[in-house]
Amino acid sequence: MIAFILGTSEGREILSLINEYTDKIVVSTATKYGGELLKNFKILHINDKPLNEEEFKELFKKFNIKVLVDASHPYAQEVSKTSIKICKYMNIDYIRYEREGYFNKVSEDKNIIKINGYEDLKEALKNIEGNVLNTTGSNNVGNIMKLNLKNRVIHRILPSVQVLQKLIDSGVDIGDIIAIKGPFGYEINSGIIKEFKIKALITKDSGIEGGIKEKVEACINNGAKIIVINKPKINYGQAFNNVHRMIDAIVKKYKL
Repeated sequence: MIAFILGTSEGREILSLINEYTDKIVVSTATKYGGELLKNFKILHINDKPLNEEEFKELFKKFNIKVLVDASHPYAQEVSKTSIKICKYMNIDYIRYEREGYFNKVSEDKNIIKINGYEDLKEALKNIEGNVLNTTGSNNVGNIMKLNLKNRVIHRILPSVQVLQKLIDSGVDIGDIIAIKGPFGYEINSGIIKEFKIKALITKDSGIEGGIKEKVEACINNGAKIIVINKPKINYGQAFNNVHRMIDAIVKKYKL
């Protein structure tokens, strides 16, 4: 039995391809929304809430999982670290899918500032006056709030009641929230930058699929800096950045 941890838009493509060979799969996604997106695929069991290490172990044991495909978000490092640890403990084959980054193919640019974590954000913004747009997700708002930045920070988040409440509870002013689902094209990114007079945009390297190219172009053309949180460095072992090649390898190795 194969298990999939899905956390990016490629999840549906992965399931569509694997369903050509088998429906004996278990899927875990961290949200009910993610589960809803996958309900039309042939899946033996789907989990739609966050699991801790012991809960993952129970799930894998219950369904006799032999292979785990970790296609969680590129920045969900704790999920990946836990998955690797569990697979070693339970003798499960671990396969990582991670979309290719965008910035490793982009030439150095004075408008692009790369940092290793939120603790470096204050230093990155020290010479930037004006409003900042955070596009790194609601889970990271706390990391930004505790820095007490001199800049006004506007947070672009998913339009979810739970997410909105999380930000309000964290002390974010309602006027500093843009609740809209991405990814977006150039025009919307550019419009938001102009409307809110954004001078710097905080982003993760979410790859072409995550709309990063359009963010970068909109920033550069509107005079805003791009602050990139670098991807965490993890030794995944067997890893793919192409969905078709990964599925082909799985089908061949496990004779599906």
